[in-house]
Amino acid sequence: MMRVDMWTDVACPWCYIGREHFSRGLAAFAHRDQVEVVHRSFELNPQAENGTVPIIDAVAAQYGRTREQQVAREEQAAAMANAVGLEFRVGGRVFGNTFDVYRLSHFAGTRGLQGKLLDLAFRVNFAEEASIYDRETLVGVGVEAGLGEAEVREVLDNPDAFAEEVRSDERLAAELGTGGVPFFVLDRSYGVSGVQSPEAFTQALEQAWADRPAA
Repeated sequence: MMRVDMWTDVACPWCYIGREHFSRGLAAFAHRDQVEVVHRSFELNPQAENGTVPIIDAVAAQYGRTREQQVAREEQAAAMANAVGLEFRVGGRVFGNTFDVYRLSHFAGTRGLQGKLLDLAFRVNFAEEASIYDRETLVGVGVEAGLGEAEVREVLDNPDAFAEEVRSDERLAAELGTGGVPFFVLDRSYGVSGVQSPEAFTQALEQAWADRPAA
């Protein structure tokens, strides 16, 4: 198997789009059935308070943009998302950190449901504009992904549950020099960052496969 490590943040619009581009690129890769995708955690705003400030205002202030400039960036992301069939509502999200989302995703990983849970979390955040920082919304995401409600609540109620798994992913990203997401590492050898085209992902997979040591 060839492994692809994928760092994303559920709050990141470019990750929402980049994951879909990667999925399409992987679908066009001849050896796709021999690729294992490992989902990694990344918090763009680990110190943020959850669910208090509209995303447009918070990100504009964070990067020194006007509100109009940030709306334009949101609209650009929406157009890119729509082009690959993803729904994207502009401006209704709130600002926060995704630590609990990723703690829950690691728990879902113990049941083989991590990718599905993250798919749902991205959809809820960008297509439905429900707050992924709201506990009941996150419980709903976990249940829809196939987890039991009681066990989801137990994980979320314990701030130490799967916290080390999230921190380990983030330490590894720092060791690799990852400054932002989405970020992909193919076969522990090739780094691919940003919202690449599906074709670029296919090409990168083909290159990584061709350069694998002979069995």
